[in-house]
Amino acid sequence: MGEQNTSLPARKSEGVTVDTFYGRVHVEWDPTAAVTPIGQMPFFIDFLKTGGLYEPWVADCPLHYASPNAPKKRDVLGTILLSVLAGHNRYSHITSVRCDNVNPGLLGMTAVMSEDSVRKALLAINETQGVHWLKEHMRSCYEPLLTVPWILDGDTTITSLYGKQEGAVVAYNPHKPGRPSHTLHTYLMANTRLVLDVEVQAGNKTATCYSSPGLWELLNSITRSYWPTFFRGDSAWGNDAFMSQAEAKGLLYLVKLRLTKNVRKLIEKIFRQNGWQQAGQGWEGMEVELQLMGWEKSRRVIVLRRALKGDVVIGKKGKAQMEFGFVEADGTTKRYEYAVLATTLKDEVLTIAQLYRDRADAENNFDELKNQWGWGGYTTRDLKRCGYMARIVALIYNWWSLFVRLAHPDKHLEAVTSRPLLLHAVAKQTIHQSQITVTITSTHANTEKIQSTLNQIALFLKRLRETAEQLTQADRWRLILSRAFVKLLRGRSLRAPDLLPLRVWISGYKDD
Repeated sequence: MGEQNTSLPARKSEGVTVDTFYGRVHVEWDPTAAVTPIGQMPFFIDFLKTGGLYEPWVADCPLHYASPNAPKKRDVLGTILLSVLAGHNRYSHITSVRCDNVNPGLLGMTAVMSEDSVRKALLAINETQGVHWLKEHMRSCYEPLLTVPWILDGDTTITSLYGKQEGAVVAYNPHKPGRPSHTLHTYLMANTRLVLDVEVQAGNKTATCYSSPGLWELLNSITRSYWPTFFRGDSAWGNDAFMSQAEAKGLLYLVKLRLTKNVRKLIEKIFRQNGWQQAGQGWEGMEVELQLMGWEKSRRVIVLRRALKGDVVIGKKGKAQMEFGFVEADGTTKRYEYAVLATTLKDEVLTIAQLYRDRADAENNFDELKNQWGWGGYTTRDLKRCGYMARIVALIYNWWSLFVRLAHPDKHLEAVTSRPLLLHAVAKQTIHQSQITVTITSTHANTEKIQSTLNQIALFLKRLRETAEQLTQADRWRLILSRAFVKLLRGRSLRAPDLLPLRVWISGYKDD
């Protein structure tokens, strides 16, 4: 099957002499040496084990083989974990993981799977069981955080496709017009930058009518007393169907409206009126009531405007070369940009405007997941496996984000920074008298700081295991989250949820 056994004896090939500016150098190849390019992975594995994240995820995986010679699901999932952490976005990139002879063993693996084995394994998983498995483990990451007030962000992002995948439809694609795409309907917990769920659909299913079922399924799985403070979305969510449904279910919302013809008439009507209030960062706002055609009733609307500074260049698109027109600032003419928000929140204009500006953090999530985690990659011909990998990438992204927050609780570090800092390093494994030693050589300029930070995480996890033996796995996970989000929680510890159902793993894996 092309799998690589992690316990093969080392075999050195014949060397070769090369000429360098230092002189002639003898080079030898040792492809099975116990080394790894992600040498700081043992600290992350310690986090996964102490937090009770990895073992239940493997045990609950509904992958079943009939053949006794089939690969183990621990090997399949471990291969995926190593590939995603390495920043891959294609199945073919899995080949580079097979040079790692250290971390697979630390994950309890016996072999690194080939890309074909991973594809076939995901295909063998029942879709209903597979979706339930991944949703449950994504929820186990964030569930304790539901006991504190939180905001739910919803959005849809587009991923371009270059093959013949199911659901690859030419539709709205702002980055590559005319290119087939998939849509990823995503729900995020604001400020924590955790993905609550993601669903992959065809490229022409970008409207909120395709997102809403997943949103309400997510909310219905949460006890009502732990629902978000409010829902926040872009202009795609600013339609009567969603707002009416949210009002009927008692979900507060803050959404943006498209600048349609009637919305523009509203802006013209109130432009010269008094009553504009400061909305922060150069914006002014005014509260009005608006009922558009097709709306069942009038709603509270916040109109925001901000004066543009400097000269403006206006481009005119056409079949020929683009034409530009320059509008110079003469000191008497003001030019404005506008945003119109619909909300059921009762806060004043300044607070509403700032709450919506904070939504920009969700856009940063999408940028990181798509460009640094290969979200939307790992595509296959069927939509089922594309959906699996989108959720698996989101789950591993959540795990890594929480681990990084243990190191840097004051801010979120994107993968482009956190991987070189806390993951990438050359490490060599040696075994002497049954004692396994991993010797790490970091190539980062802040080696001493990295060493100190990772040592502190290891000591925290060690103390947690030693001093909290009487606690359940759920209790230990709450303590880990309390440390990771110490700034957000302002030093408070997360309390045990009163009404949330207890976590019962499908496989029978139980808390300690």
